Amino acid sequence: MIRAVIVMNTQGKPRLVKFYDFQPPEKQQELIRSVYGVLSERADNVSNFVEADAIFGPGTQLVYKHFATLYFVFVFDSAENELAMLDLIQVFVETLDRCFKNVCELDMVFNFNKMHMLLDEIIFGGQVLETSSEQVLKAVEEIAKLEKSSSAISLVPKSVSARFGR
Repeated sequence: MIRAVIVMNTQGKPRLVKFYDFQPPEKQQELIRSVYGVLSERADNVSNFVEADAIFGPGTQLVYKHFATLYFVFVFDSAENELAMLDLIQVFVETLDRCFKNVCELDMVFNFNKMHMLLDEIIFGGQVLETSSEQVLKAVEEIAKLEKSSSAISLVPKSVSARFGR
């Protein structure tokens, strides 16, 4: 099971955090600081796989990729495959690139809801749902269309909608 997805910048500021098992906010902050401490000390030429027993408990690993100013980190237990998680990070980043036309840290800051929506289409409840960037983008586009149509309907005054049978 995937236990957490963390995207943070190279200064340790979290830009996207999703824990799939309950952690109080204080504990989440402590875990994020610990993950950053481990990642910031690692050389660029070492493996992207880290045993995270000391941080998250026994049988836990994290895999990460460093793109520009961002670390993409997936924390998972022994039921998941390390290479599959590394590939899932790649799918997530490719989906973000396709959605935002070369994703950057500011995209993550100003499009917080869309980031969570994309992640929820890929992972839900700690389980992988979709590994195709195209399918994820289609689902997000459908959600956006539904949100747009429902907000347009709610903007029509009730007296007008009653007159026109809406």
